[in-house]
Amino acid sequence: MKLKNGMMEMLIIHHWDTDGICSAAKLVRILDNDKYDNLSPLIGDFEFDKRIDDALPKYDEIFVLDLNLPHIMEKMERNMIFIDHHHQPLIKNRKVTQINPLLEGRSAEEYPSATTVISDHYNSWDILSVLGAVGDIGDKAFSHHKVQLTMETAGIVKEDINRLVALIDSNYIAMDQDGVEKAVEQVLNEEPIDLLEFRKWNDNIGSIERTIDNALDSIEEINGFAYIDFDSPYNIISKVARKATWEMSYPGSLVINRGFNGKAQTYLRVNDETSNRMDIPGLIDDLKEMGVNAGGKKVVMGSIHSPELIDVVITRVKETMGI
Repeated sequence: MKLKNGMMEMLIIHHWDTDGICSAAKLVRILDNDKYDNLSPLIGDFEFDKRIDDALPKYDEIFVLDLNLPHIMEKMERNMIFIDHHHQPLIKNRKVTQINPLLEGRSAEEYPSATTVISDHYNSWDILSVLGAVGDIGDKAFSHHKVQLTMETAGIVKEDINRLVALIDSNYIAMDQDGVEKAVEQVLNEEPIDLLEFRKWNDNIGSIERTIDNALDSIEEINGFAYIDFDSPYNIISKVARKATWEMSYPGSLVINRGFNGKAQTYLRVNDETSNRMDIPGLIDDLKEMGVNAGGKKVVMGSIHSPELIDVVITRVKETMGI
């Protein structure tokens, strides 16, 4: 329905991590439309859940941000704008406006996050742009020219950015769905220095960090790759894989969480050099054909599935890794 000042009621569907949250907040700021609702898919589940399906008919304007779900976009019967930075096919559904510079031959290095896509598309760079980039690719984002320039202009340092990413991500890692969705308004309306002191997010971090350290203590090495098998209700699997690959310098990490709230998670992350020797997009397609809920991009595959499928999924991932 139409609202005052000719604005339309807007729904933003976004990923649950820092990039997704900051992308949603950036869009609200750019469009200057405070008449919005935002929803995230169930944490760790790469599908639209019933809440989202039920919400779609109620809004005039719908955005989907940082969710690499082209198969869902192809089926949409509502007009919507799909903004992303992942490698994906061109959407044929005419109801979907797809904004992804990689489809135009631009590089993932230039657009490491959905926030960078939004920032360039709307010519609006700020700290939210930086947070999304660092949230997705870590310290490598600090060498991005526009990230550097934005940080210099804002007078914010690398340590504060990394801490802010950890704080925002603590919502999804703690499996706090409501916290993820409320974080959009918080990062939109609070100054970064104030967010650094937000008590709830700080309280999350201590417990999360202990759980990650325990998982990393269980690393086995297989043909040079990190193999990590643990059991936790926290959604820490991507953090564990990033630390092993980025900070501990493994060429890649295969991580399994066998006790994720009644389900299992299998996750693969490799460095850029290793990704050139692996067909991770092909792996994702194969897992989907097997009935596994999987997603990712050239250097990463994340999946969630029944515990009964663990051995089958691990075998297929190992085939891709050549181990």
